[in-house]
Amino acid sequence: QVQLVESGGGLVQAGGSLRLSCAASGSIVSVNDMGWYRQAPDKQRELVAAISSGGNSNYGSSVEGRFTISRDNANNTVYLQMNSLKPEDEAVYYCSADLILPLGIPAHYWGQGTPVTVSS
Repeated sequence: QVQLVESGGGLVQAGGSLRLSCAASGSIVSVNDMGWYRQAPDKQRELVAAISSGGNSNYGSSVEGRFTISRDNANNTVYLQMNSLKPEDEAVYYCSADLILPLGIPAHYWGQGTPVTVSS
């Protein structure tokens, strides 16, 4: 029933920009923290950015100043604006959400991942 649907990944030249989106849907009482993680080939998954329901955000050191996370609480959607992309940013990007389900059940969900390729 609950799912996170990601979009916006693709191929971009170094120095370019992409905007990722992730929408949570289903039987959700509330959405708490949301965020983006990425995993490059043969590398450990790392935090890119996270944002609380109140709008407080946190960034991984490698993207600070280049990426911006935001959210639309009315639509249970989180965004990642990626500027000045570098080849080192190439990875599969995963949406993350901490949810409260009916009956007060907390749950963590992951999106299926959207690949970002940076050429040059």
